[in-house]
Amino acid sequence: MMLITGSTGNVGSALLKQLRAVDAGPLRALTRNADASFPEGVEAAEGDFADVASLEPALDGVRSMFLVSRLGPDADILDAARRAGVEHVVLVSSITVQTHPHLGPAAENAAVERLLETSGMDWTILRPTQFASNALLWADAIQERRSVQVPYADVGLPTIHPADIAAVARVALTEPGHRGHRYALTGPDRITPREQVATIAAVLDREIECAEIGRVQARATMVTVFGEEAADAVLDVTGGDVNDELLAVRDTVSRITGSPGRPFRQWVEENAMAFQ
Repeated sequence: MMLITGSTGNVGSALLKQLRAVDAGPLRALTRNADASFPEGVEAAEGDFADVASLEPALDGVRSMFLVSRLGPDADILDAARRAGVEHVVLVSSITVQTHPHLGPAAENAAVERLLETSGMDWTILRPTQFASNALLWADAIQERRSVQVPYADVGLPTIHPADIAAVARVALTEPGHRGHRYALTGPDRITPREQVATIAAVLDREIECAEIGRVQARATMVTVFGEEAADAVLDVTGGDVNDELLAVRDTVSRITGSPGRPFRQWVEENAMAFQ
């Protein structure tokens, strides 16, 4: 039995579909909403990371687990998994663990990685870069025909399609040779926020203005969403403090999955309704 956490998120939902497509065996999806809809053949298990005791029924009989870090008390979650007999955990961390280890959120992700590595369970760690789905933060502005305001409009990052993170997780969960590995994951090309907005405009077949704003202005809005430390970290890794390690385009997705990484435009085409 495999347990997929974050099962309604961008990566978890894609992973469930991919695992069903390859007939990966019994699948269980952890959800706070027992009425959530999952692919046919996926068992829904109600539980909440905030209440680790509620996870015990979901972990019963599980041998492999997909885990998104920092959604709850990770030490307790991993301990519960170990006690339940979980043998292998595939963890979604962040590429900032290796590119910006001095930042608070990166240090928190690194701490979760260490917890897993010393848990006694087998592990595979995925370190993705910026998600293509982060563009959904612009959805309201685009729907309302307002300009998309972004800092560092011309700094390009190798943005990754969440389905590619899911594809690497699928391979790690179902094929041998991936335990004890850390994988840095990127998209196939660097793309700037201005180019992302232009791509959305092209798919929607209408004009969308992209306006660059300064860090101070951007931070004022982001603090209300992310908090001060996380807002500063996001601003650093999206343009304020980039480095060659962060900007590198990697072939990990194609090498592990055998398929090329999905470009940003493909993500937009699959999610165009969110911007209309």
